[in-house]
Amino acid sequence: MQEINPVFAAFIGTGFTFLLTSLGAAMVFFFRGEISKSMQRIFLGFAAGVMIAASVWSLIIPAIDMAVEQGKRGWPQAAGGFLLGAIFLLLVDRLLPHLHPGAKEPEGMHSHLKRTTMLVFAVTLHNIPEGLAVGLAFGLAANGGASGTMTAAIALALGIGLQNFPEGAAISLPLRQEGLSRSKSFVYGALSGVVEPLAGLIGVLLAGSIGSLMPWMLAFAAGAMIYVVVEELIPEANLGEHSHSGTAGVIIGFVLMMILDVALG
Repeated sequence: MQEINPVFAAFIGTGFTFLLTSLGAAMVFFFRGEISKSMQRIFLGFAAGVMIAASVWSLIIPAIDMAVEQGKRGWPQAAGGFLLGAIFLLLVDRLLPHLHPGAKEPEGMHSHLKRTTMLVFAVTLHNIPEGLAVGLAFGLAANGGASGTMTAAIALALGIGLQNFPEGAAISLPLRQEGLSRSKSFVYGALSGVVEPLAGLIGVLLAGSIGSLMPWMLAFAAGAMIYVVVEELIPEANLGEHSHSGTAGVIIGFVLMMILDVALG
Protein backbone atom coordinates (compact mmCIF):
# COMPACT_ATOMS: atom_id res chain seq x y z
CA MET A 1 0.00 0.00 0.00
CA GLN A 2 1.30 3.45 -0.89
CA GLU A 3 2.42 5.37 2.18
CA ILE A 4 0.11 8.21 3.16
CA ASN A 5 1.36 11.43 4.72
CA PRO A 6 -0.20 11.34 8.20
CA VAL A 7 -0.46 15.12 8.55
CA PHE A 8 -2.22 15.39 5.19
CA ALA A 9 -4.59 12.55 6.10
CA ALA A 10 -5.46 14.16 9.44
CA PHE A 11 -5.93 17.54 7.74
CA ILE A 12 -8.42 16.02 5.29
CA GLY A 13 -10.26 14.20 8.09
CA THR A 14 -10.54 17.17 10.44
CA GLY A 15 -11.16 19.49 7.51
CA PHE A 16 -14.23 17.41 6.71
CA THR A 17 -15.51 17.66 10.29
CA PHE A 18 -14.91 21.42 10.25
CA LEU A 19 -16.80 21.69 6.94
CA LEU A 20 -19.81 19.93 8.47
CA THR A 21 -19.71 22.34 11.42
CA SER A 22 -19.74 25.26 8.97
CA LEU A 23 -22.64 23.77 7.00
CA GLY A 24 -24.58 23.36 10.22
CA ALA A 25 -23.84 26.96 11.19
CA ALA A 26 -25.20 28.02 7.78
CA MET A 27 -28.66 26.91 8.91
CA VAL A 28 -28.96 30.36 10.47
CA PHE A 29 -29.67 31.68 6.96
CA PHE A 30 -32.66 29.35 6.54
CA PHE A 31 -34.34 29.29 9.95
CA ARG A 32 -36.42 32.34 10.77
CA GLY A 33 -37.26 31.39 14.32
CA GLU A 34 -36.06 29.03 17.01
CA ILE A 35 -35.54 25.31 16.52
CA SER A 36 -38.15 23.41 18.49
CA LYS A 37 -37.10 22.05 21.87
CA SER A 38 -37.79 18.52 20.64
CA MET A 39 -35.49 18.98 17.64
CA GLN A 40 -32.76 20.43 19.86
CA ARG A 41 -32.99 17.37 22.11
CA ILE A 42 -32.71 15.07 19.09
CA PHE A 43 -29.60 16.92 17.86
CA LEU A 44 -27.94 16.78 21.27
CA GLY A 45 -28.86 13.14 21.79
CA PHE A 46 -27.57 12.22 18.34
CA ALA A 47 -24.23 13.88 19.07
CA ALA A 48 -24.03 12.03 22.39
CA GLY A 49 -24.77 8.66 20.77
CA VAL A 50 -22.13 9.16 18.08
CA MET A 51 -19.50 10.15 20.63
CA ILE A 52 -20.25 7.18 22.92
CA ALA A 53 -19.99 4.66 20.07
CA ALA A 54 -16.87 6.35 18.66
CA SER A 55 -15.23 6.26 22.09
CA VAL A 56 -15.81 2.51 22.39
CA TRP A 57 -15.22 1.16 18.89
CA SER A 58 -12.82 3.72 17.47
CA LEU A 59 -10.74 4.54 20.55
CA ILE A 60 -10.96 2.25 23.59
CA ILE A 61 -10.99 -1.11 21.79
CA PRO A 62 -8.08 -0.10 19.47
CA ALA A 63 -6.20 1.19 22.55
CA ILE A 64 -6.55 -2.19 24.29
CA ASP A 65 -5.63 -4.12 21.13
CA MET A 66 -2.54 -1.96 20.55
CA ALA A 67 -1.38 -2.34 24.16
CA VAL A 68 -1.72 -6.12 23.86
CA GLU A 69 0.32 -6.05 20.63
CA GLN A 70 3.01 -4.20 22.57
CA GLY A 71 3.15 -7.10 25.03
CA LYS A 72 1.16 -5.39 27.78
CA ARG A 73 -2.07 -6.33 29.52
CA GLY A 74 -4.11 -3.70 27.72
CA TRP A 75 -6.64 -2.60 30.30
CA PRO A 76 -4.28 -0.52 32.54
CA GLN A 77 -3.32 1.74 29.61
CA ALA A 78 -6.93 2.06 28.48
CA ALA A 79 -8.24 2.75 31.98
CA GLY A 80 -5.43 5.16 32.85
CA GLY A 81 -5.70 7.12 29.63
CA PHE A 82 -9.48 7.26 29.94
CA LEU A 83 -9.28 8.73 33.45
CA LEU A 84 -6.65 11.27 32.41
CA GLY A 85 -8.82 12.41 29.49
CA ALA A 86 -11.84 12.88 31.74
CA ILE A 87 -9.78 14.77 34.35
CA PHE A 88 -8.32 17.01 31.63
CA LEU A 89 -11.78 17.99 30.35
CA LEU A 90 -12.96 18.48 33.94
CA LEU A 91 -10.18 21.01 34.50
CA VAL A 92 -10.85 22.77 31.19
CA ASP A 93 -14.57 22.84 32.00
CA ARG A 94 -13.84 24.43 35.39
CA LEU A 95 -11.37 27.00 34.04
CA LEU A 96 -12.70 28.05 30.62
CA PRO A 97 -15.53 30.62 30.81
CA HIS A 98 -18.39 29.28 28.69
CA LEU A 99 -22.15 29.51 28.41
CA HIS A 100 -24.43 26.76 27.16
CA PRO A 101 -27.35 27.69 24.89
CA GLY A 102 -30.44 28.35 26.98
CA ALA A 103 -28.47 28.74 30.22
CA LYS A 104 -28.63 31.97 32.20
CA GLU A 105 -25.38 31.69 34.14
CA PRO A 106 -21.97 30.92 32.59
CA GLU A 107 -19.65 28.19 33.84
CA GLY A 108 -15.92 28.24 34.44
CA MET A 109 -13.84 31.06 35.88
CA HIS A 110 -15.44 34.46 36.30
CA SER A 111 -14.76 36.75 33.35
CA HIS A 112 -16.06 39.83 31.61
CA LEU A 113 -16.37 38.12 28.23
CA LYS A 114 -19.50 38.72 26.17
CA ARG A 115 -22.28 36.13 26.26
CA THR A 116 -21.77 35.47 22.56
CA THR A 117 -18.08 34.69 23.11
CA MET A 118 -18.87 32.27 25.92
CA LEU A 119 -21.53 30.57 23.78
CA VAL A 120 -18.84 29.89 21.16
CA PHE A 121 -16.46 28.61 23.84
CA ALA A 122 -19.09 26.09 25.00
CA VAL A 123 -19.16 24.31 21.62
CA THR A 124 -15.41 24.75 21.15
CA LEU A 125 -14.95 22.77 24.37
CA HIS A 126 -16.75 19.82 22.72
CA ASN A 127 -14.59 19.97 19.63
CA ILE A 128 -11.21 19.57 21.36
CA PRO A 129 -11.51 15.81 22.07
CA GLU A 130 -13.27 15.21 18.74
CA GLY A 131 -10.43 16.76 16.74
CA LEU A 132 -7.84 14.95 18.86
CA ALA A 133 -9.57 11.61 18.28
CA VAL A 134 -9.72 12.06 14.50
CA GLY A 135 -6.08 13.19 14.35
CA LEU A 136 -4.93 10.19 16.39
CA ALA A 137 -6.97 7.80 14.23
CA PHE A 138 -5.52 9.10 10.96
CA GLY A 139 -2.02 9.29 12.41
CA LEU A 140 -2.25 5.68 13.54
CA ALA A 141 -3.61 4.56 10.15
CA ALA A 142 -1.06 6.47 8.09
CA ASN A 143 1.90 5.32 10.16
CA GLY A 144 0.71 1.73 10.24
CA GLY A 145 -0.22 1.63 6.58
CA ALA A 146 -3.14 -0.75 7.09
CA SER A 147 -6.12 -0.22 4.81
CA GLY A 148 -8.56 -1.47 7.46
CA THR A 149 -7.20 1.03 9.97
CA MET A 150 -7.53 3.82 7.41
CA THR A 151 -11.16 2.97 6.68
CA ALA A 152 -11.82 2.95 10.44
CA ALA A 153 -10.32 6.46 10.66
CA ILE A 154 -12.52 7.57 7.76
CA ALA A 155 -15.56 6.10 9.52
CA LEU A 156 -14.67 8.05 12.67
CA ALA A 157 -14.29 11.31 10.73
CA LEU A 158 -17.60 10.67 8.98
CA GLY A 159 -19.42 10.01 12.25
CA ILE A 160 -17.92 13.04 13.99
CA GLY A 161 -18.72 15.16 10.95
CA LEU A 162 -22.36 14.07 10.93
CA GLN A 163 -22.84 15.07 14.56
CA ASN A 164 -20.97 18.33 13.96
CA PHE A 165 -23.70 19.46 11.58
CA PRO A 166 -26.34 19.93 14.29
CA GLU A 167 -23.64 21.28 16.63
CA GLY A 168 -22.92 24.06 14.14
CA ALA A 169 -26.61 24.94 14.06
CA ALA A 170 -26.79 24.71 17.85
CA ILE A 171 -24.32 27.59 18.17
CA SER A 172 -25.26 29.86 15.25
CA LEU A 173 -29.01 29.92 15.97
CA PRO A 174 -28.67 30.92 19.65
CA LEU A 175 -26.17 33.59 18.61
CA ARG A 176 -28.79 34.96 16.24
CA GLN A 177 -31.29 34.99 19.12
CA GLU A 178 -28.72 36.94 21.17
CA GLY A 179 -29.02 39.75 18.60
CA LEU A 180 -26.11 39.09 16.24
CA SER A 181 -26.60 39.40 12.52
CA ARG A 182 -27.02 36.22 10.47
CA SER A 183 -23.57 36.68 8.93
CA LYS A 184 -21.82 37.10 12.29
CA SER A 185 -23.77 34.20 13.77
CA PHE A 186 -22.62 31.99 10.90
CA VAL A 187 -18.99 33.08 11.19
CA TYR A 188 -18.85 32.50 14.95
CA GLY A 189 -20.63 29.17 14.60
CA ALA A 190 -18.18 28.03 11.94
CA LEU A 191 -15.16 29.27 13.90
CA SER A 192 -16.20 27.12 16.86
CA GLY A 193 -15.03 24.17 14.77
CA VAL A 194 -11.59 25.58 13.94
CA VAL A 195 -10.18 23.91 17.05
CA GLU A 196 -10.79 20.48 15.51
CA PRO A 197 -8.09 20.75 12.80
CA LEU A 198 -5.73 22.23 15.42
CA ALA A 199 -6.41 19.40 17.89
CA GLY A 200 -6.19 16.94 15.01
CA LEU A 201 -2.73 18.23 14.10
CA ILE A 202 -1.60 17.74 17.70
CA GLY A 203 -3.02 14.23 17.64
CA VAL A 204 -1.30 13.17 14.42
CA LEU A 205 2.04 14.60 15.54
CA LEU A 206 1.79 12.72 18.83
CA ALA A 207 0.89 9.53 16.98
CA GLY A 208 4.01 9.83 14.84
CA SER A 209 6.46 10.80 17.57
CA ILE A 210 5.54 8.64 20.57
CA GLY A 211 3.87 5.56 19.13
CA SER A 212 4.46 3.55 22.30
CA LEU A 213 2.04 5.87 24.13
CA MET A 214 -0.72 5.53 21.53
CA PRO A 215 -2.90 3.29 23.76
CA TRP A 216 -2.81 6.01 26.41
CA MET A 217 -3.60 8.77 23.90
CA LEU A 218 -6.49 6.91 22.25
CA ALA A 219 -8.04 6.23 25.65
CA PHE A 220 -7.35 9.84 26.68
CA ALA A 221 -9.44 11.09 23.74
CA ALA A 222 -12.19 8.63 24.68
CA GLY A 223 -12.26 9.81 28.28
CA ALA A 224 -12.49 13.44 27.20
CA MET A 225 -15.36 12.66 24.82
CA ILE A 226 -17.31 10.66 27.40
CA TYR A 227 -16.88 13.51 29.90
CA VAL A 228 -18.56 15.88 27.43
CA VAL A 229 -21.35 13.37 26.81
CA VAL A 230 -22.14 12.73 30.48
CA GLU A 231 -21.57 16.26 31.77
CA GLU A 232 -23.36 18.22 29.06
CA LEU A 233 -24.94 16.48 26.08
CA ILE A 234 -27.13 13.86 27.72
CA PRO A 235 -28.41 16.17 30.50
CA GLU A 236 -29.28 18.84 27.93
CA ALA A 237 -30.90 16.23 25.65
CA ASN A 238 -33.19 15.15 28.51
CA LEU A 239 -34.37 18.56 29.71
CA GLY A 240 -38.11 18.91 30.13
CA GLU A 241 -40.89 16.51 31.03
CA HIS A 242 -40.96 14.64 27.71
CA SER A 243 -37.38 13.71 26.82
CA HIS A 244 -38.06 10.70 24.61
CA SER A 245 -36.80 12.61 21.57
CA GLY A 246 -33.40 13.08 23.22
CA THR A 247 -33.21 9.40 24.11
CA ALA A 248 -34.14 8.46 20.56
CA GLY A 249 -31.37 10.74 19.28
CA VAL A 250 -28.81 8.96 21.49
CA ILE A 251 -29.88 5.53 20.23
CA ILE A 252 -29.86 6.60 16.56
CA GLY A 253 -26.46 8.25 16.86
CA PHE A 254 -24.97 5.26 18.68
CA VAL A 255 -26.27 2.71 16.17
CA LEU A 256 -25.18 4.80 13.17
CA MET A 257 -21.64 5.27 14.48
CA MET A 258 -21.40 1.60 15.44
CA ILE A 259 -22.45 0.54 11.94
CA LEU A 260 -20.00 2.94 10.32
CA ASP A 261 -17.10 1.71 12.43
CA VAL A 262 -17.86 -2.02 12.19
CA ALA A 263 -18.76 -1.95 8.50
CA LEU A 264 -15.79 0.18 7.40
CA GLY A 265 -13.27 -0.70 10.13
